[in-house]
Amino acid sequence: MNTFAQAAKPLVNDLFSSLLFAGLLIAGVDPLTATIIAMATGVGHVVLMLGLRRQVAPLQWASLGLVLVFGGASLVVHDPRFLMAKPTVIYLVLAAFMLRKGWMIRYMPPIARGRAPGVVIAYGYVWAGLMALSAGMNLVFAIALPEHWPLYKAIFPITSKLALFGVQYVHMRAASIREIRAEQATLASAA
Repeated sequence: MNTFAQAAKPLVNDLFSSLLFAGLLIAGVDPLTATIIAMATGVGHVVLMLGLRRQVAPLQWASLGLVLVFGGASLVVHDPRFLMAKPTVIYLVLAAFMLRKGWMIRYMPPIARGRAPGVVIAYGYVWAGLMALSAGMNLVFAIALPEHWPLYKAIFPITSKLALFGVQYVHMRAASIREIRAEQATLASAA
């Protein structure tokens, strides 16, 4: 379980303000309060990282930018349809970012880096696809089924990402173990 937490830590760190916002909405916090808390936390998190002289990853900057831009727009507009539709744009921006080849390598635990690079790259594209699917579904619920949007928002975005993360973790762990065993067998036969 330690390696699972180790694998999840950088991703959670980079998406912290976005995850906090989603968690607050799921917990029943009103959108205005959730927006203000997520914006303040996102800024504070980046300021802390910079103060500790740690690198702020591109995905973390994107997450903060999205929370600030769309959070600020939500505070100005006060329109529930905007609030419901804005995750569509956020998901599409993240999907576009995730189309960058190899973006996911940064999130691999040290033992998995350099192992099965094609699989890691493929999962980066799978993540982009999941974000695009989330965008499409969010728009459908926001426009055609607004009365069911809170239930959709509380269930699909989080569970789909956790499920994909779990599948990827198990697959990458198995692939890494196979490669390590193959390397050990090669070394043993050469000795």
